[in-house]
Amino acid sequence: MATRDVVERFFGMVGGGADPDDIAMLFAEDIDWDVPGSPSIPWTGRRSRRADVAEYLRTLGANIVPEENVDEVEAILYDGDHAVMLGRFGRVARSTGRRYEMAVAMHFQVSRDKIIKFRLYEDSFQVANAYAE
Repeated sequence: MATRDVVERFFGMVGGGADPDDIAMLFAEDIDWDVPGSPSIPWTGRRSRRADVAEYLRTLGANIVPEENVDEVEAILYDGDHAVMLGRFGRVARSTGRRYEMAVAMHFQVSRDKIIKFRLYEDSFQVANAYAE
């Protein structure tokens, strides 16, 4: 599978509400994953195993109101085994009911039909403020 096929499958599965364990199968067993940001946000930080992907998705799902998500993919750029998505996310913090919207970027690297590297760049300051009590 080409990088484009793997990344499009990822977005299709996430957007279609697929089971986190099924989405995790798109990733290699050993991964280089990072969502930089405030340590007060439970889904930020580094991960290194496929099982961490499913846990990330469950943690994120438990902290947002998925029915309120607004996702806009503006562009996906491909270069060999790399892909970069540029877009906007809108979320509602489950604990406070506050909505936040922000520009985002995702960087993927694919090898042997599996995602081996993932970065999500989001405005963690804005996210942390949405969850602040």
